[in-house]
Amino acid sequence: MTNNYELYKVFYWAAKTGSLTQAAKALYLTQPSVSHAIKQLEQNFGITLFYRNSKGVSLTQEGTILYSYIEQSQVLISMAEEKMAALKNLDNGELRIGGSDSLFKHYLLPYLEDFHKNHPGIKLHLNHGTTPEVMTFLKEGTIDLGVVRLPIADPQLEARETIQLQDCFVAGPQYAILKDVVLSVEVLLQYPVILFSRNSRARMAITELFQSYGYTLKPEIEVGSVDLLIEFARRGLGISYVTREFVAKELEEGSLFEIQLDITLPPTHVGIMTMRNMPLTQAASKFIKQVQ
Repeated sequence: MTNNYELYKVFYWAAKTGSLTQAAKALYLTQPSVSHAIKQLEQNFGITLFYRNSKGVSLTQEGTILYSYIEQSQVLISMAEEKMAALKNLDNGELRIGGSDSLFKHYLLPYLEDFHKNHPGIKLHLNHGTTPEVMTFLKEGTIDLGVVRLPIADPQLEARETIQLQDCFVAGPQYAILKDVVLSVEVLLQYPVILFSRNSRARMAITELFQSYGYTLKPEIEVGSVDLLIEFARRGLGISYVTREFVAKELEEGSLFEIQLDITLPPTHVGIMTMRNMPLTQAASKFIKQVQ
């Protein structure tokens, strides 16, 4: 026995079973090793902890006092070991993810559904926000990972690319005259443009792109969600800038159509963002493998 914890463990099982033989079996030790450990612990304290009886061993008054403390510690250690095993096996715990409402709904939802089905004991916490907000969440430790549009330029963070999306301008039947017509940026800006109101990566990207062509993009309507971008375009309130994959159903059924431009809109890369050089929870690691 090389440390007090091992001595206490032998003491606990000897007291619990009232038998040095049973303690040896529980700990996969020989009985002489158990006897030696008890003797060493008694020498350390300078008191007698057990006395022998016809059935095995019984605690002395001093031994009973020590057992009242050791028993509590052993219960807590057992609970801790069970908790760690549960976390490893994903029986319980939590998974905290940050991202935009649109990425949660249109991209992550099937993965979240599968994860919850396979690991129902893991609690899911979804924090919605723009890319800058999600970066802050991650640095503050309020989420385990973020799903964001790339690139991310921050030495504290790293990102793994998962999918590629394509943003585009769409309109409803009220603008049918523009269908299958290739528009210049100048002509597009003569119509009411609807953009996401918050400081999202998508809005920053299209604003910078238009600036590179010498145009200032000033939306006539700003809305707070992608669902409203879609709905406003369907109702003919203007031309919305959305992610093509998020309006696949509307494009297919014809309630929206894509505006063709004479410039190329670059694709958007989406990735999973984590803190650099920080260990991930078992749940976070499992989810990342599922998404990649």
